[in-house]
Amino acid sequence: MRNTAKIATAVLATGALTLGLTACGADDDAASDTSGPLIVAASPVPHAEILTFVKDNLAEKAGLDLEVKEFTDYVTPNTATEDGSVGANFFQTQPYLDDFNKKNGTHIVSVVDVHLEPLGLYSDKVGKAEELKKGATVAIPNDTVNEGRALQLLAANGLITLKDGVGTAATPADITKNPKDLKFKELEAAQTPRSLEDVDAAVVNGNYAIEADLKPAEDALVLEAAENNPNNNLLAVKEGQEDDPRVKKLAELLTSPEVKKFIEDKYAGSVLASF
Repeated sequence: MRNTAKIATAVLATGALTLGLTACGADDDAASDTSGPLIVAASPVPHAEILTFVKDNLAEKAGLDLEVKEFTDYVTPNTATEDGSVGANFFQTQPYLDDFNKKNGTHIVSVVDVHLEPLGLYSDKVGKAEELKKGATVAIPNDTVNEGRALQLLAANGLITLKDGVGTAATPADITKNPKDLKFKELEAAQTPRSLEDVDAAVVNGNYAIEADLKPAEDALVLEAAENNPNNNLLAVKEGQEDDPRVKKLAELLTSPEVKKFIEDKYAGSVLASF
């Protein structure tokens, strides 16, 4: 039986952001106790699915007691890791993690890269990106890094031009050329696939695309290139927990040949192993 706990994070996210960073004492002690199960916060797809494969097929033999806790936002897994409610998380990229630490004063570090979820542009209205009409509305994620990734994707495919050097910090204000006069609707990342009925196109993170039954390798009008992509998804812990033997064991299992085959077989190019 799948041992996961689904969390309704629409309510939790705000509280966790304001309160989670101040939690201490008992939670910190719990995080440093390596005798219990390793609780890992994860996005449902594909992160929790990958972890559940590890739990069901590899963990027991490796002597790892693994518990998977699902979250549906990009905030609570980090605040829960920071306050010790969970021992690790698996949902984010290094640029997102760096930005989150900087903005929130958290101390979370990467342990190992696991996979890439290519960001893609999707539409229910057109079959090709060049078919977007003048003045079309495009939904993009509203968090700093993913918004920048979305705009870089559009720029890489000739839909817009951005200022030199803005990278993943790009915002619509950094657009220097917009030949189709595209309008941008900034939404929480999880909402972008749900917006497809209301906009002309949407840039959607790979995990949310898969959850919405989109197949990035087949359905995306344009898709992030995997080569030299800095946006691999990683296993992360609070600084100081990197040497936890449970974390080291999980890192080994997540980068095993068995997990690579699982990713290749289940996601058929929509998720790419990074190892």
